[in-house]
Amino acid sequence: MAREFKAFVRAKKVKTPEQLLRMVWLYGGLDKPLRAVAGVFTALYEPITDQAVAERLRACGPWGQALLRRLLPLVPVAALPEGQRLLVSEGSTVQAPGGTGIDQRLHLCLDLVSVECVAVWVTDVQSGETLKHFALGPGDVAVADRGSAQPQGLRAAVQQGADLIVRLNPFSVVLSTPTGQPLARGAALQRQPAATIRTLPVVIRSACGQPEVRGWVHAYRLSAEQANRARQKCRQRHKTGQPRAETLWLAGWVVVFTTLAPAVLSAETILAVYRCRWQVEIALERWKSVLAVDALRAKACSPLAEVWLHGK
Repeated sequence: MAREFKAFVRAKKVKTPEQLLRMVWLYGGLDKPLRAVAGVFTALYEPITDQAVAERLRACGPWGQALLRRLLPLVPVAALPEGQRLLVSEGSTVQAPGGTGIDQRLHLCLDLVSVECVAVWVTDVQSGETLKHFALGPGDVAVADRGSAQPQGLRAAVQQGADLIVRLNPFSVVLSTPTGQPLARGAALQRQPAATIRTLPVVIRSACGQPEVRGWVHAYRLSAEQANRARQKCRQRHKTGQPRAETLWLAGWVVVFTTLAPAVLSAETILAVYRCRWQVEIALERWKSVLAVDALRAKACSPLAEVWLHGK
């Protein structure tokens, strides 16, 4: 594969692809500076400069990405009794040295049963969270947070044959009834008691009004204490001004969209599955704390940054 992706073209200082892979691991896996990588390589094989190490590493990005695809998943993933996989996804940010904002993004897809990585994507800052990053198929159930609740990404997952369990941001999607009428959220949910679930058949429409995905919304009304905490967090997120009254009212709900019919998985089960998606957030936090994967050591979006991130 090193030869196929032109990471290893000819043997000079670096004699074999194995030596080149060790160089990638020293730089990306162990966080060795280029000069330290050159020193280790010199001690093990033959003299090489840090500039030569950088030149060799810059050619390794596509190879590292292909290796990562080949390695995941690490072992066969056990299927659920229904023949389905529960795949949870989440995105995180990466910051370059001296940076004050977001420089690159890391997208992770995790099998919820085996808690194993299924897919990892490294993208630029322009690529936000979306299910379009991941290869899904029949039998897969994509479980995602509000950041992925976008009509195009949801449609892409469904077109691949996957099912969805996605928490909705009520203001990022347009909901209508199966007959095409706009869904009046207030009228549909106003009289629902606390700590109960209301199930509604809905259609998610695109910005231009075209139907995108058909499914069901399970709306769980929080208790008064939970709702007050959620509304306080909502106010804190608005750094300027006050959130709208409708925004504060909807903060007292957990609204989850699914393409799985209630006869297949009940509303209570759908909400319980969604609550388990924090496992993928724990995985990302572990990568940050143990591997410092969010502290990029190279210029953002550079060939060295690509090698470093995929090496991690």
